[in-house]
Amino acid sequence: MDSFHEIYEASAQKVYRFLVRLTGNAELAEELTSETFYQAFLHIGQFRGECSIDTWLCQIAKNCYYKEVKRNKRLQNEEVCVDIVTTDAFLRVEDRQMALSIHKILHKLPEPYREVFSLRIFGELQFDEIASIFGKSQSWAKMTFYRAKAMIVEKMEEQNEV
Repeated sequence: MDSFHEIYEASAQKVYRFLVRLTGNAELAEELTSETFYQAFLHIGQFRGECSIDTWLCQIAKNCYYKEVKRNKRLQNEEVCVDIVTTDAFLRVEDRQMALSIHKILHKLPEPYREVFSLRIFGELQFDEIASIFGKSQSWAKMTFYRAKAMIVEKMEEQNEV
């Protein structure tokens, strides 16, 4: 395995971008990126190589974010409102009110749909990376994502917001 400094140099920006998308807050993302690499440094011996190092780091980052949300109630879904732009052109949101509506719908989705959607959109993870996080197949990750997307579209249509 490469030295930890090399891992940091190769992955820090990807983890930071993941956290910016997840939190909608660059300052918080920077803090959580630091915490992520601190935790990774402490637990590098537990990395088994069953997924890419970036996937492992994003999982740690996600856990750091969830701990922060629990620890500090300052983050509500309304404050996490960010523009959503996906590679498959699902949504291109420039209207913050629509983004807020999407986040409210997303917040109400059952697991694993909510998390898979968030990892794909905000984390910009590939389906194989998402599958490895859940210990499932790549087709499961794709199907779960597309079902989550369909649920969001359906709810938006019900609210006449599409």
